[in-house]
Amino acid sequence: MTSRVYNVLFLCTGNSARSIIAEAVLNHLGGGMFRAYSAGSHPVGSVNPYALELLQRNRIRTDGLRSKNWDEFAQPDAPAMDFVLTVCDKAAGEVCPVWPSQPISAHWGVEDPAEVDGTEEEKQRAFSSVFMTLRTRVALLVNLPLEKLDKLSLQKELHSIAKQRG
Repeated sequence: MTSRVYNVLFLCTGNSARSIIAEAVLNHLGGGMFRAYSAGSHPVGSVNPYALELLQRNRIRTDGLRSKNWDEFAQPDAPAMDFVLTVCDKAAGEVCPVWPSQPISAHWGVEDPAEVDGTEEEKQRAFSSVFMTLRTRVALLVNLPLEKLDKLSLQKELHSIAKQRG
């Protein structure tokens, strides 16, 4: 096993649910090999309470989670990213900042659970579905033999992971 820590940035427009969930799950499952972050192009300024409740229910730490602008990660003093993964369709089509480290990127789009109108149960079900999909994808990322894969192979693996559902 490698001692290298890989930095991963999850992007979504609002940075309130999907990207926050992905950040928390990777920091939980990453075993110290990954450091996850999240940001948005137009952050809403707060973390969705359904996302927080879901993470807490699954015993995943939520302290320090906040909705933030992706410009924070394009600054010279920002951590160098190894991977940038978009989790919503809007962020995938936007012009992203130039990431100084030229990270490997992929699109892991999932439906926005925050847009679900319905009963409390329907909203919770939407968040649970997104959580399961992102957890599955993150688990696959964590188990990749990163030190044995070249950049092109990693890119292909990340695109393949995007097809996995929870």
